[in-house]
Amino acid sequence: MSKTSLPAPDHATRLREALLAAAFTADGLLDLLGAPAYAALARSETVPALRATRGDAPLDTLVRLFLLQRPVPAGRAAAVLPLPECVAGGWLTESDGEVRASVDVRPYSGPDGQDWFIVSDLGCAVGGAGGIGSHEEGVVLGIGGASTTLAGITVRRPVASALDIGTGSGIQALHASQHATRVTATDLNPRALGFTRLTLALSGAAPADLREGSLYEPVAGETYDLIVSNPPFVISPGARLTYRDGGMAGDDLCRTLVQQTGDRLNEGGYAHFLANWQHTQDEEWQDRLRSWVPHGCDAWVVQREVQDVTQYAELWLRDSGDHRTEPAEYAARYDAWLDEFEASGTKGVGFGWITLRKSAAAAAGAPSIVIEEWPHAVEQPLGPAIETHFARQDYLRDQDDAALLAGHFTLAAEVMQEQVGLPGAEDPEHVVLRQNRGMRRATKVDAVGAGFAGVCDGSLPAGRILDAIAQLMNEDPVLLRDRTPQAIRLLVEEGFLEPVPPAG
Repeated sequence: MSKTSLPAPDHATRLREALLAAAFTADGLLDLLGAPAYAALARSETVPALRATRGDAPLDTLVRLFLLQRPVPAGRAAAVLPLPECVAGGWLTESDGEVRASVDVRPYSGPDGQDWFIVSDLGCAVGGAGGIGSHEEGVVLGIGGASTTLAGITVRRPVASALDIGTGSGIQALHASQHATRVTATDLNPRALGFTRLTLALSGAAPADLREGSLYEPVAGETYDLIVSNPPFVISPGARLTYRDGGMAGDDLCRTLVQQTGDRLNEGGYAHFLANWQHTQDEEWQDRLRSWVPHGCDAWVVQREVQDVTQYAELWLRDSGDHRTEPAEYAARYDAWLDEFEASGTKGVGFGWITLRKSAAAAAGAPSIVIEEWPHAVEQPLGPAIETHFARQDYLRDQDDAALLAGHFTLAAEVMQEQVGLPGAEDPEHVVLRQNRGMRRATKVDAVGAGFAGVCDGSLPAGRILDAIAQLMNEDPVLLRDRTPQAIRLLVEEGFLEPVPPAG
């Protein structure tokens, strides 16, 4: 992996035109390589892709050059690319009749089918020749699972201003450029800002305001409608690798980032973060995360995974290629991670996402804070579901039990009902409502809940429906009205039922 000076963005337009003309796009790669070789690249296995690009077609040349980082004859490169400009601009190097790429360029499909390109250090695009591993200080990675997760959970709506903290190769800034009038991107690593400039230019996106510095330091006193960050969240002994190690003790970097966001968001603005947090012996992790939420913000925290300290240390030792070092060196580094966890009383590390929304209700002392564990599959992009989550919280915050019973609801379109019981039994043991969209939740309901959800079509108020169910089931309608609002509230909160706006 090389850390030479970066190319100039001056020739990005000509290079982009050449890449597109040769179908060097996400769809073009899949067509050329086929699904097995394409999937193998994501595992850092390049042999299938090398076999699939043995021809001399323009796309074969570009895949070998920019994705697999293999030298190609200068004549072949000149037939596909504006070679003199690419060499003069630093995108390529030429020697002894062969041409090599100076940077990793990976095709990436935008949310509306845009043909984008993510530029990173050689061997550092996930699916590139080197995959991940053997990283050096200051290196800039390409797109990976964390990047796509953050892009998918971000609420996408037109905004005046967006901020990408720790921009890396500029993936989040690229997404934000599609719906934000002004995009600011920051990073402690000046090299990352250079790559963000290249990613935006090669993708045909508008330039961003690039600023060097840590966390909110480069944007002191400024506020934004959208803030996103895939920070260096790894809890590690020291700050050896800029792209992953925050340089603060434990999970302090993530905590600081989240806590300082309240003063940086405009009213109604969203902030989305990926984060790690400690599970300690003397504190519940939910309480730890609740203390991070800044005043004036609603929050939704979802823990996606928990690893014990040995799993966590091994994961990140492999990420940096330390498992390939001498056994004694590897053992010493492993030991240092465990010493760090033992000293802080850490028994595990959680990973997930944190969404904040600035709201008047939260500022008035009534924040909605939901902290949950959800390791199951979700639909991506999840941004629309996150926006409706907060809309439901707003609705429920204003509804007492009487208002809920007077309200009208519809069953969400994607909800299915499952009956669970022994074969041949007259009645099911229980009924499950299951979502096929968004968070893809499932919840058990009793006969009243199943009957209520099944007839919610918006035409009758909830109280009238319960009265009819009480009559059918020979129950006291008053008692049924008293005990059901909490169940309705939960079904609305989790997205099974949707409130119908009042007429007029």
